[in-house]
Amino acid sequence: MHTHHAIDYVEFTVRDLDAAKRFYTAAFGWQFTDYGSAYAGIRNGDREVGGLAQTDEVRTVGPLVILYSDNLDESVDAVKTAGGKILKEPYAFPGGRRFHFADPSGNELAVWSAA
Repeated sequence: MHTHHAIDYVEFTVRDLDAAKRFYTAAFGWQFTDYGSAYAGIRNGDREVGGLAQTDEVRTVGPLVILYSDNLDESVDAVKTAGGKILKEPYAFPGGRRFHFADPSGNELAVWSAA
């Protein structure tokens, strides 16, 4: 089901599609649908919510994508173990905590938790 005027799909540019899929699978358990050698859709259950597009020029600026975590400290460890780089260590803000990281292609994302 799609919602009018809601964010429907998020696409990341990556330098190495296989490395990006390994990273996001290891860090967050994401699943993918391959569409040829240069694109993979990001699945959330039966719905595709985004994609990874392989390109030589990675867009690392723009809106910040923020993921939610039930356990922020475990997510930090998972990102590090998967090969991500922590850009901002976990910090408190009104309503919770969050951290920022870069994936192997340099895309910056954040993860937050209410606890």
